Amino acid sequence: MYEKRLNLLYNLLHYYMGIITGPGPVKLFVGMLSNDVTLFDRMKERLQDIYGPVDLESPVWPWEYTHYYAEEMGEGLKRKFLFFERLMSPDTISDIKVTTNKLEQDFVNAGGGRRINLDPGYLDAAKLVLVSTKDYSHRIYLGKGIYGEVTLIYKEGAFQTLPYTYPDYGSNEYRELFSRARTLYQTQVYQH
Repeated sequence: MYEKRLNLLYNLLHYYMGIITGPGPVKLFVGMLSNDVTLFDRMKERLQDIYGPVDLESPVWPWEYTHYYAEEMGEGLKRKFLFFERLMSPDTISDIKVTTNKLEQDFVNAGGGRRINLDPGYLDAAKLVLVSTKDYSHRIYLGKGIYGEVTLIYKEGAFQTLPYTYPDYGSNEYRELFSRARTLYQTQVYQH
């Protein structure tokens, strides 16, 4: 009887006091953007050396959503995503963004602009998170000059957009890919 009351008290305290617990593991991905598709394979090798094997990758898609990168990177940009087998703690994403920014600097054009853009993020069962060096109203500071945003939420059996979701991330192709990655992620989490 005493044990039952103690357990009830603990549950009430947990509910009302919000016991602090650590986050669960998440699935890392990196979106790559370039007009030189040979850089995708080169970067995949470098990223695997750091973050381990890739267990899912997208096809190479044309990227025609904005001209934001045209001056720096040129026209005819393509997009490819890599998802990594090894799950990670979400609190490492700032370090990962710092690392991918350094990797971009290894591939610059004659004018000093990037030849490849790397956009790391992660997903779990409920959401997809992107990180950026740019602050905005819907982003929160994560540390080391990096900001995070929830870009998609998983609801009613699919990833759903938010008012600020980038158009490409809201496309059916991307959301279908992220759903496949989510299924893979759930299998990995339940195996641990």
